[in-house]
Amino acid sequence: MKTLIHNATIVNEGRIFKGSVIINGDSIEDIVEGDTFNFPLSTFHLQEAEGLLLLPGVIDTHVHFRDGGNSENPAGTFYSESRAARAGGVTSVIDMPNTKPQTVTLEALEAKEALAARDSAVNYGFMLGATNDNIDDLLAINPMRYAAIKLFLGSSTGNMLVNNPEQLDHLFRDSRKLIVAHCEQEEVIQANLLNAKREYQGTANETAALHPKIRNSEACFLSTYHAIERARKYGTRFHVAHISTATELSLLSNFDLEKKHITAEVTPNHLWFDDRDYAELGNLIKCNPAIKSNEDRLALWTALEDDLIDTIATDHAPHPLEAKQKPYFDAPSGIPSIQHSLQMMLEAAIGNDELLTMTVQKMCHNPALLFGIKERGFIRKGYKADLVLVRPHVEETVTRESLLYKCGWSPLEGQTFHTRIEHVWVNGDDGVRVGSADNGTPSGGAQPLQFSK
Repeated sequence: MKTLIHNATIVNEGRIFKGSVIINGDSIEDIVEGDTFNFPLSTFHLQEAEGLLLLPGVIDTHVHFRDGGNSENPAGTFYSESRAARAGGVTSVIDMPNTKPQTVTLEALEAKEALAARDSAVNYGFMLGATNDNIDDLLAINPMRYAAIKLFLGSSTGNMLVNNPEQLDHLFRDSRKLIVAHCEQEEVIQANLLNAKREYQGTANETAALHPKIRNSEACFLSTYHAIERARKYGTRFHVAHISTATELSLLSNFDLEKKHITAEVTPNHLWFDDRDYAELGNLIKCNPAIKSNEDRLALWTALEDDLIDTIATDHAPHPLEAKQKPYFDAPSGIPSIQHSLQMMLEAAIGNDELLTMTVQKMCHNPALLFGIKERGFIRKGYKADLVLVRPHVEETVTRESLLYKCGWSPLEGQTFHTRIEHVWVNGDDGVRVGSADNGTPSGGAQPLQFSK
């Protein structure tokens, strides 16, 4: 039976309008504008949506689900983290390569694809990771098999730092695929880290407040500057991941997305938190690049609205709570955030039509366009039925019991949002069926993402 989402407020392609959507199988069959529907409602599986917002499913193009299939106790698994994503209105993800084993070969990519096909509750794709030693092999892989090449220009969890200038030139010159980079200047970070350890390690001042001083604006700007200069030299399609400083924004342009070959991403965490929050949250908001000043945070918001920043993605990165509770220098970097990323953005957008349409553009439309994801990211006839119903103007408080992450914690615990994710469809499927790593049952209609460029 076809599904009818009836009388929703649809937010799509810069418009907000009343309408209904018909789902047939895994796709959108029709979109009927207005509040008059001339077919018998009894012929449909009916989802009444009066007063609710209907959005395209969020496409999160930067997640660390931590699951490479060969780790005894990963901080997250495709089973757990994909269900947290789906609960938050995220219907598609692109997973990063710094897992165990690292996704730096075709064989590792195929193993991850099999893992996700078995366990994922959301659609899935993967980035392949660049190293100092694999560029030739990487460029020989069919570029339609994966989402992008991930390049670490600063060390991070699962260190994959690429610092060989000849190999970087080779990659930027010869890649047919989008390159997504973590940009932090390693030399600056290591010098700052050494000085901070000498002065503060083992003292009462060894706290996460040191993080934006060690991984500072200078480290971000220098790395982003040199990477963009290399991309301009070779005409490379280049995407700056999780931009975090006001200074880097001068390196970006606000052309239409289709005209850009240099683009940028911001995370909800860098838009939500600033360095004042370290006093309360400490290592729980320790991430790379660091959350910085309130001035940086406000500049990122302005750049997002001005189209200097093109996409919003979480950099979802769970770690066990006991690891985050270690002293600052020993605690890992990363924040679990995918279950509430849409609500974080909607907190500012509800009641502001311009911000609401921008949120959908940066979380749904632009990720699909930038990464060449076929038939997703929009509410269009013939596209996959990845859809999210949101109830506005209600209160929902984040509790530890409500979290679906394997790590079981969030820096947002106690936060009250004023929206609720009411219903999620992944390829027309509106429920996560029972499935686990034990029985291999597919879960909730998830499919591999298909890439057109």
